[in-house]
Amino acid sequence: MTNSIEKTFRLYDLLWGLMMPLLRRNQRLAEGFDERILLHKVPENADLWIQAASAGEAYLAELIVKNLKPARSLRVLLTSNTEQGIEILTRAAAEITPNSRGITVSSTYFPFDRPSLMEKAVASVRPRVVALLETEIWPGLLFALKKQGSRVIILNGRMTDKSLKRYRILPSLWTSLKPDKILAVSKKDMQRFDRLFGKGCASLMPNMKFDRFMQANSTLHPPLKGENPLRDMLPRDLPFVVLGSTGDEEEHLIENMLLRLRKRHPRAVIGLFPRHLHRVKKWKQALSRMTLPWKLRSEIRMPVSPGAVILWDTFGELLTAYQSAAAAFVGGSLAPLGGQNFLEALTCGIIPVIGPFWETFEWVGQDIVNQGLVRVAGDWKAAADMLSENIESSPPRDRISELAADYVKNRGGGTAQACALIQNLI
Repeated sequence: MTNSIEKTFRLYDLLWGLMMPLLRRNQRLAEGFDERILLHKVPENADLWIQAASAGEAYLAELIVKNLKPARSLRVLLTSNTEQGIEILTRAAAEITPNSRGITVSSTYFPFDRPSLMEKAVASVRPRVVALLETEIWPGLLFALKKQGSRVIILNGRMTDKSLKRYRILPSLWTSLKPDKILAVSKKDMQRFDRLFGKGCASLMPNMKFDRFMQANSTLHPPLKGENPLRDMLPRDLPFVVLGSTGDEEEHLIENMLLRLRKRHPRAVIGLFPRHLHRVKKWKQALSRMTLPWKLRSEIRMPVSPGAVILWDTFGELLTAYQSAAAAFVGGSLAPLGGQNFLEALTCGIIPVIGPFWETFEWVGQDIVNQGLVRVAGDWKAAADMLSENIESSPPRDRISELAADYVKNRGGGTAQACALIQNLI
């Protein structure tokens, strides 16, 4: 590393130190804060370290570990930045360990990218290989790994033009931190990685989310009587509508959707799933202001009244809710947030409605819209009307699942490619 790079990271470390008091007061970072700053302990030694930003990437990390077939025993560390991601990784670690493949899995919060913290974490973990999922490009981590001599790969790589423009403020920094291998999910993503790290560093792979979809499609089914934990809280013979993974910036538009749906289907029960659980408090206030009857999911012990809004303040039931729904909207798409995973609703046999902003999921392909498996609304009003139409008339769930499975069956294989690369490097 050149002296100028070393100076850059000393300044970066200083800036993190100045931000720490503000970060400590951040509500979203409060959970696991001591783990993020390595206050009481540091992560233990591992051969493979997989970093997953949040819930979506955590499911991919789980997919990788469940499909690895190492030639010898393997210690794996899974990390995430969010509470939802940690819940998924912790559950996955408990399910995977022990196993006949000799894989031992642990999970913890991803440390803040302060170089002094990352050097401490990397010195403790001493990973042979670090796999970063999608867009987890952290300079402090990469800097520490370069000094440690660990191999670094980016899997299921994605990068927007906006992110590339921000990264290229310091172009020489990134060429010095170039990963050993990058597998990107599209030609555009591959080209962006090449522009950032140097031509020829990236190659293509199928998106692992197709594998997750196919796995879910083969194992999930409409819940049988007595199996679905939501069965006893939803009134029989009334439509249940899911508004899933709603983003903070689109909440005022979701409010309008709620009112329009209520007007057309006054007895329908609506399940509202904020993307971030810390927004539940805001939604309590909004629903009361709108004079809509509502209940917290955690407080429901018997069927809710017709026309009620169920505000989900627990994590992990969105797929189950999709299985029970007559119609579903997938958020993060009414405002320019990139969209959320609408394939999950398809897995459960529902044609999802999304807004116009879904560039994060462009890799799925425009054909999925052309074939009628996803409905794209231009604004909140159109989205509410499409939901109403789906409530009143929608193809059978089994038929939707069958068509969705046909769409993705030739688009899989990313997980096998990722596992092969990891196993070769290990």
